[in-house]
Amino acid sequence: MKHRGPYPLVRRVPVAAFLLLAGCDMSEPVASTPSPAQVGVYTLEAQSLTLATDLPGRTAANRVAEVRPQVSGILVKRMVAEGTEVKQGQQLYQIDPRTYQAHQARAQANLVTASNLAKRYERLLKTNAVSRQQYDDAFAAWKQAQAEARMADINVQYTRVLSPISGRIGRSAVTEGALVTDGQAQELATVTQLDPIYVDVTQPITQLLKLRRALESGKLQKAGEDSAAVSLTLDDGSVYGQTGTMKFSEVNVDPSTGSVTLRAQFPNPDRQLLPGMFVHAQVKEGVRENAILVPQQAVFRDSRGVAQSWVVKNDGSVELREIETLRTVGNAWLVGKGLSDGERVVTEGLQRVRSGIKVQASDASNVDLANDLSKAAATAVSAN
Repeated sequence: MKHRGPYPLVRRVPVAAFLLLAGCDMSEPVASTPSPAQVGVYTLEAQSLTLATDLPGRTAANRVAEVRPQVSGILVKRMVAEGTEVKQGQQLYQIDPRTYQAHQARAQANLVTASNLAKRYERLLKTNAVSRQQYDDAFAAWKQAQAEARMADINVQYTRVLSPISGRIGRSAVTEGALVTDGQAQELATVTQLDPIYVDVTQPITQLLKLRRALESGKLQKAGEDSAAVSLTLDDGSVYGQTGTMKFSEVNVDPSTGSVTLRAQFPNPDRQLLPGMFVHAQVKEGVRENAILVPQQAVFRDSRGVAQSWVVKNDGSVELREIETLRTVGNAWLVGKGLSDGERVVTEGLQRVRSGIKVQASDASNVDLANDLSKAAATAVSAN
């Protein structure tokens, strides 16, 4: 008989039993809950917004006068320097007047002779010393002498070439000693009136029709007494300091471009604007009540090109919302549909957002909306 030792039962206990007993003493691990994503939001606020359209254009002179001689002769003197301001009626050139002064003296002498003859025949006619025909001929000769004397006076005056308008005189095409002729094709100089100055801009007819429909439907209200006011941005990006007024629009559409021309007039006291400059004019369209402006950081597009925004609901969850963007307004979008006053849109942490998840929202720090949107509200620029 074999000896089993003092602990025979212990040797027969399965190893699994020890593991089971040991497992009873181990604590169960607790699953950790992820913290809500941190996002920056902007709270939408409906506001009254004055809308304007940015239109390209060029400046044009208010008046342009080409100075030409009205009598022939040798140019003896130029009276003003090129590029200076001249007044209407100011003398610009002097043509040699001696020939015309001689014609003037002869015409005056002929006038005296004709006048004396007509008066003598008038006395003789009363006594029938001359016939009625003789008197009529003498009277007609007197009238003709008067006309010739007036023409001689005018020609002498024309030797003094005057400025027809006030403005700035350009480059002189002739110098002293040159022969100029009455009605010549080449002008002596050009005088351009720069104050006020015109700005001609073009607007697509489709945009003009859309604006008219918006005004008719009530979506846009007229901007009040200053609805014709126009502001100007120069080609270097600087803002012109004077405000212009809209004068008229062309009645015809350019068939090659599908656009109409609008003309505005601006004060130009410092002659900062010169004809032919490329500019951008901001033309007021009207006022949109309860306008919703959304920061551009909150708007993105899907593969279809549809604009979307993440909206944080009251329970802290996020919702993907399709929206209708009408135009850019500064650094914001003007939204037509999809968002309402008081809703919160995500502008920061977009990469951490998924539909339906909870987020922890705080005011956005990536945009200065109070500054950007206040500037945008002053001038809203169409999105092209």
